[in-house]
Amino acid sequence: MAYPQLTTKPGALETAAAIRAGKLSVVEAVDAAIVRIEHLDAEVNALAVPDFERACETAKAMDREGPRKDQPLFGVPMTVKESFDVAGLQSCWGHERLTDYVPARDAELVRRLKAAGAVIVGKTNVPTDLTDWQSFNPVYGRTNNPHDHARSPGGSSGGGAAAVASGMVACEYGTDIGGSVRVPAHFCGIWGHKTTHGLVSKLGHDHPMMARRKGFVAAHESELSIAGPLARNPQDLAVLTGIGARFALRQSGKPLSQCRLLALTEMPGCPLDASVAEPTEAALGTLARAGIAIERESDLVPDLAQQHRDYLRMLNTVMARGAPAPNGKRATATDWFDLLDAQAANQALWERVFETFDFVLAPPAPVLAIPHRDEAVFKGALDVNGEDVSGGAGLIFSGLATFPGLPSTVLPIGSGTYQGAELPCGMQVMGPAFADLDCIAAAGEMGEILHA
Repeated sequence: MAYPQLTTKPGALETAAAIRAGKLSVVEAVDAAIVRIEHLDAEVNALAVPDFERACETAKAMDREGPRKDQPLFGVPMTVKESFDVAGLQSCWGHERLTDYVPARDAELVRRLKAAGAVIVGKTNVPTDLTDWQSFNPVYGRTNNPHDHARSPGGSSGGGAAAVASGMVACEYGTDIGGSVRVPAHFCGIWGHKTTHGLVSKLGHDHPMMARRKGFVAAHESELSIAGPLARNPQDLAVLTGIGARFALRQSGKPLSQCRLLALTEMPGCPLDASVAEPTEAALGTLARAGIAIERESDLVPDLAQQHRDYLRMLNTVMARGAPAPNGKRATATDWFDLLDAQAANQALWERVFETFDFVLAPPAPVLAIPHRDEAVFKGALDVNGEDVSGGAGLIFSGLATFPGLPSTVLPIGSGTYQGAELPCGMQVMGPAFADLDCIAAAGEMGEILHA
């Protein structure tokens, strides 16, 4: 099954290998990335905050010093989401009134990426406050999907997905609380990984309204939200996940042929558009014919309607940060502890699922890349099979892994036709907590079968 690809440029590990072999210098790799960005970004608008001058100076220094053994990304140009702190670069989350916030220190993840040899060439675009499946704001403008400039690349890590899909850079690190890594990967036809909650530090990823307050003390992570990578192949995803991980991850090594899979394609309260259903069913059929054991239902699965309600309540509370939620209500301490209890119960149910199944497959979203709109997706409706469905209902596909804090890898599986356009389609591969590398490996094996 072919899927739409816009570039044949090498990935992160391939670039690093060429540099180590002396086939390419770091300066040449960085210069080439800058040229691609300057050529492509006028129409895509993926890069929000370029850092070309410092990247070039860093590249020269790296060529002089050479790589260390612990630098798997040595010389690889990459980007990070605008919301991550990079010393000396603006971080405003799309707010005009916050453009004066320039952090003095790198986020913990950015420090890890640089230590691994990556060269940060800039930061990528986001929706205001990271709260949309689009990526536009009054400061940096609108990012276009490189497959169709009239459509969204997804959000909130949409700028990063567009940069990777178009070939500007090989990889990006974004964040995900409502599908913000997975939906852009799905919309743009690339690979993305939602890490297990708490695996990758988010120290240095704080709203600038809070971060610039005197005496503010940052936390390593907030509830639900994670940092996760985007790339054009699973090998790069695995390395990026390992670099960000705060401890070493184990990998089972169990081949996909020996795994038992559960596919969940029907969600309560949100139908699946035919443009997603058709390539998903085709992919599941191809995997089954290859001998992969896939079941379509199980009594072990939690009540997904209740999970979605609890997820939305917790999401609203987390995003409001003490202010009234979109429904006008302010959460109490009792409300919060009730949500934590509901989350713990839900996690226990998913643990039971993964005692029987190795992985759960599901669509990342009910639709393919949506046309641009001025209204945020979650304040309006999605066109699903010609009918309006609440944007919030579509979050049930994201919340599947977010509420229990589980890892989920999105791989491109093919394409579908949505509102008259042929667009990329992805699929989630979800696994038990901290089985991140297993999810990526399984997705990689599926990709080999589907794209043979």
